[in-house]
Amino acid sequence: MPVSVPLRMVSIAFCMIASLLPSAPAQDFSPAAIEMFHGLRQQPNDLARYVYLVKTVQALPIADRPLAMQMFASVENELGLYNEALRDFPLKSHVAADTAIPTTAQWKAADAADVIAQQAADRRIVLINEAHHDAHTRQLTLALLPRLRALGFDYFAAEALLDKDASLMNRGYPTGASGSEYLHEPSYGEIVRTAIKLGFKVVSYDVDSHTTQEREIRQARNLYRKVFAKNPDARLFVHAGYAHIDKAKGRLGSTVPMAMQLQQLTGTEPLSIDQTQFREQIPSESDAYAELVKNFPFKGPFVLVDRTTGKPWSAHPDRYDVNVLLPPAAGQRAVESGYTQPSTIVHDMVRKQSMLVHVVNTQRPEWLTLNDERFPYTISTTLCRVTTPCVVDAHYVDEDEDAIAADRYAFMQGDTVSKLYLRPGRYRLRAWDIRGRTLSQQVITIRER
Repeated sequence: MPVSVPLRMVSIAFCMIASLLPSAPAQDFSPAAIEMFHGLRQQPNDLARYVYLVKTVQALPIADRPLAMQMFASVENELGLYNEALRDFPLKSHVAADTAIPTTAQWKAADAADVIAQQAADRRIVLINEAHHDAHTRQLTLALLPRLRALGFDYFAAEALLDKDASLMNRGYPTGASGSEYLHEPSYGEIVRTAIKLGFKVVSYDVDSHTTQEREIRQARNLYRKVFAKNPDARLFVHAGYAHIDKAKGRLGSTVPMAMQLQQLTGTEPLSIDQTQFREQIPSESDAYAELVKNFPFKGPFVLVDRTTGKPWSAHPDRYDVNVLLPPAAGQRAVESGYTQPSTIVHDMVRKQSMLVHVVNTQRPEWLTLNDERFPYTISTTLCRVTTPCVVDAHYVDEDEDAIAADRYAFMQGDTVSKLYLRPGRYRLRAWDIRGRTLSQQVITIRER
């Protein structure tokens, strides 16, 4: 008989599943899946979680393997294996058959950060979502932080943060203990670090819960209690996951989403930004996303605006206000990494899963340059001292060892070259193995170019 447990990662996993479906049923997880979640919680680091899942997925019942692949792709994302994460969990949202796809005759592409900042000028709450296994959906939040701060937004809330890090604001950067595993991914850490530097009051709001509805209710209440109950004139920017940002029921079935409840608590309608409805598939597919990015080529995150009214497009305006599209990360001038996924690790493990039989795109995505704010620094497995798998972290030199890395990359086989992407400054490079043991360490300097 299925069992359920009040684990945050279980709640998150359900939201990932629910957001893909036209309607979302109540969700329980099998004993094998619950055992997998418990096992993940016992692993000492992200690389150990990766190896644990490699060994575990093969033994799971077939019905539980897609759930495990969600977790596996999230760990790949946290280890800097971005295209591999998209390939291994090709999250494809349900698009209604009667959805009208914009045409170039009526619509034009525009920079997402520019348009959203304009739309946010007279708003008190802005919410943007992400796909937890796709760090590309964090690039726009980084770009919006300084723009919204300049507009007077003074609170920033991040779903991945936990209440337990009381020193976060004073310290100025997140550590591995500041939040859930999603925060371990460098782009997420940079979001929190940047928000603090800009002067936002950074707050956590997520909760452990037994049900999806309980989670939505308590998230909204936490935001109200931590922000608007203290400062009724506050302006809040929220980085959330999936359908939490929806202002109407739908993607979570009969569940009332967090944003809808926050609107009821505050009496203020939020500006909700969706990045998960139309997303890249690896390998690519002939779908609505592919049609849109082909017809509206754009270098960075973009939205579509009506040529006559200037209003941004939303496929579901009752749920959210704007659809953001991200250009293909795997195809347009992708940055070579040299990474090859060994068949003995992934392909043999799940050979029967059609989503994994395709050839991996072995390149790190171009968006890692953050519009040329970050520069490539070549690394190789010589840093690993003949030990693989091995992770190479780049930490800001003035931050502690437990800080979230500025960038990281996991080598899964020897004799391999890749690149980290770093802003000008000094960094401490550390290579470590599955036990967390330091294999090598050095200080490097990235210069302006």
